[in-house]
Amino acid sequence: MNRCSTGHVINSGLIFIFLYIPLLCVAMFSFNANKFGLTWDGFTFDWYRQMFHNEVILKAAWNTLLLAVVSTIISTVLGTMLAIGMYRFPWKKKTMRKLDTLLHLPVVTPDIIFAVALVIAFSVIRHFTGLFELGMPSMIVGHVTFQISFVALVVRGRLEVIGHDVEEAAYDLYADHKRVLFKVLLPLLKPGIIAGAMLAFTLSLDDFVISFFTAGPKSTTLPLFIYSALKRGITPEIHALSTIIMVLTIVLVLVMQKFTAKNGGEIH
Repeated sequence: MNRCSTGHVINSGLIFIFLYIPLLCVAMFSFNANKFGLTWDGFTFDWYRQMFHNEVILKAAWNTLLLAVVSTIISTVLGTMLAIGMYRFPWKKKTMRKLDTLLHLPVVTPDIIFAVALVIAFSVIRHFTGLFELGMPSMIVGHVTFQISFVALVVRGRLEVIGHDVEEAAYDLYADHKRVLFKVLLPLLKPGIIAGAMLAFTLSLDDFVISFFTAGPKSTTLPLFIYSALKRGITPEIHALSTIIMVLTIVLVLVMQKFTAKNGGEIH
């Protein structure tokens, strides 16, 4: 190993340490028997047991899971339809560039801008219709608005890999649009759709800003609970809860990577 490659390894190692030391500290203190301070008083699972008997945390976990599942299902369906509509319809190049810009805007727009815009939009709709009181329905709509673009971009990548040849071959064999969509295109898109859904689910689990602005008094999620708990001081239960969320996120990312690697090379 030459000096240059050794330097790259050291630099990469230091960057990974910088990235993961805070997470490892949180995980370590979730097993510390000492409730206060940084002194290590022995290994314990007590904070995890207490966390699973805390009704407030369990309610927040249920709200988080419900929000993530429902918003992911809706955004996956809409995002897939958007990707297929954008990249299979023969748009003019100028129109396609504008649509592409509109698709990327929600990805780069700061969450705080999205959240404020949603609050204003809900207020206007509520003024005229009485609908969209802040709570779980408004949170689901809020999460769907930023998840759709991520799903559509992932599915678009899969569409570009598939190309048009397989569909054209199906049309040459006298398959109609419905059969081509459900028997050819959607099965080929399945890896991209699942990867997009997992990405949307992970984003929903971690979201705080949009949930904070659109939540009602009875729709607290885990990120909102952790934020409010931090104002009263960090407890070992928060460490345990953060560790579980971190582990769940890592598992989802690993599953997504394994699934994408397994199915990504099917089309040549």
